[in-house]
Amino acid sequence: MNDFRSEHDLLGDRQIPAGAYYGVHTLRAVENFPITGISVSAYPDLIRALACIKQAAAIANRQLGLLDPTLAGAIVAATEEIRAGALHDQFVVDVIQGGAGTSTNMNANEVVANRALELLGHGRGEYRHLHPNEHVNMSQSTNDVYPTAIKVALHFLIDHLVAAMAQLRSAFEAKAVEFADIVKVGRTQLQDAVPMTLGQEFSTYAVMLGEDEERLREASKLICEINLGATAIGTGITAHPDYAGIVCAELARITGISLITAGNLVEATQDCGAFVQLSGVLKRVAVKLSKTCNDLRLLSSGPRSGLGEINLPARQAGSSIMPGKVNPVIPEVVNQVAFEVIGNDITISFAAEAGQLQLNAFEPIIALSLFKSLSHLRAACLTLKERCVEGITANRDRLRRSVEDSIGIVTALNPFIGYANATEVARQALESGRGVYELVLEKGLLTRERLDQILQPAELTHPSGKLVVAANANGEGATDPSGSRSSRRNVGAAK
Repeated sequence: MNDFRSEHDLLGDRQIPAGAYYGVHTLRAVENFPITGISVSAYPDLIRALACIKQAAAIANRQLGLLDPTLAGAIVAATEEIRAGALHDQFVVDVIQGGAGTSTNMNANEVVANRALELLGHGRGEYRHLHPNEHVNMSQSTNDVYPTAIKVALHFLIDHLVAAMAQLRSAFEAKAVEFADIVKVGRTQLQDAVPMTLGQEFSTYAVMLGEDEERLREASKLICEINLGATAIGTGITAHPDYAGIVCAELARITGISLITAGNLVEATQDCGAFVQLSGVLKRVAVKLSKTCNDLRLLSSGPRSGLGEINLPARQAGSSIMPGKVNPVIPEVVNQVAFEVIGNDITISFAAEAGQLQLNAFEPIIALSLFKSLSHLRAACLTLKERCVEGITANRDRLRRSVEDSIGIVTALNPFIGYANATEVARQALESGRGVYELVLEKGLLTRERLDQILQPAELTHPSGKLVVAANANGEGATDPSGSRSSRRNVGAAK
């Protein structure tokens, strides 16, 4: 029996492992929710957020004269240890649980209380000296602690994700500079379009990430509004009238987050709209990141029978049967993270919609889904940067040949030879396999000097418009009665 201590709750007595910092409420939750096998300790940002709240509450209650300074000091000391990483293994309840997060809040109350008791010189479980509910949970309810903890943890996780996205963006920006001089064929609907540079292609991936970094920062502002002080349903019952303002200010000081108290605490206690908004932004990030990885897989396809325009760094053998095969495993794993995030968004939407009256009981699955989306996206961005993007190389010769053989360059000749002539050149090139350049010269539509001027890489990928203006001023490609543009002056010059 020395290995256990007895604790009591409304259902009766239970034996708790003597070395445990958690108590009877946590034990029952562990028994009731054997769902995922993943405890809340898997998300240290949530534990730190809970510790911050318990610390802020103790300080506010002490300031209001509600909590003995000695007890408040012990609670603050215990929470500071937890914020620093201690006792995280004592947060043992499953991440998916009934009760709107009550089990997580009780777990936090018990761990803080038992560590505070030790600091006061008492044994664990000697709650007559300092009680988890009476003192650690003073002026609080799960219904304001848990959603506030989620929001604080989300701020931490958003910061981690934005930093990872910035690193990935920088990697794409570096590749855009490296590939700035490489001309290639752009594609629409997987068909040859017009020339661009590989640098332009890679710069779009950087821009998309930068845009979504801003969207995440905007979404984070929506979760600065908290309902701490609302207690059970938003009326603030059992809390001092000044408590909400004081505890919010203290929590803002402790976390460094610009938190504000919601204007209507009844509304804030039941509304999960900010979580839905954030999830939507994460889905946006996932969709665009997945699209980028689709492009990388397609551009590197082959190496002989696909596009083969770029090379992804080889990271592992690609087949148990085909020697020498290497697969785009890094983009593939990022794709799968994106699929998960999109699924999480659906889960969050259903959970937010299912809230009833003054409380949403499904915040645990909302929290888990958001935490997974944020942490997995962060890992995916860092993996994509370090294991893929930084090692990408370009197949310059293949890209140059594709431009030279492309029928798409005929589009650049429209203003100079007319749409009808351009169409005819494109048709003959397709049927004969001959090049556009060769056919334009053969037909006498442009001089070699003029053609070279129009088809120079800089003009194709960053058109100044000066050539087109000059062509119109000189009557090049003027419309003839049949509707085509004749380029008679150039025909004569070519002959």
